[in-house]
Amino acid sequence: MDPTPPQVACFEAGIKFGSLYHQFAGTPVSPDSAGSLARAMEEAIENQPYCESVTVSVRTEALQAAIEDADAEYTELTGRFLEVEMVIEYDGVTVETSMSMDGDYPLMEVDDLRD
Repeated sequence: MDPTPPQVACFEAGIKFGSLYHQFAGTPVSPDSAGSLARAMEEAIENQPYCESVTVSVRTEALQAAIEDADAEYTELTGRFLEVEMVIEYDGVTVETSMSMDGDYPLMEVDDLRD
């Protein structure tokens, strides 16, 4: 059985989140570089098929707090510093997705699906 357009759209969203998260996790980041890193992440993922938009926000207060507890002036990017929203369009289906922290785990979820 072939997947339905909504299933493919959700799969595409998952691929893009996996790419975004695992490509950039561990990147050195500071409050000064957070904005340019967020834009680079958005632009990289928007290159992928069916991706209509990506919004990446770095939680700079959390980032600054982590750096204050460290020996360096930067830290490694992890999900706890990110808020991400993504819109995927495939074959007439629009999927709105987001990533936020659920406790200590970055949770990626489908927020809305429209035919």
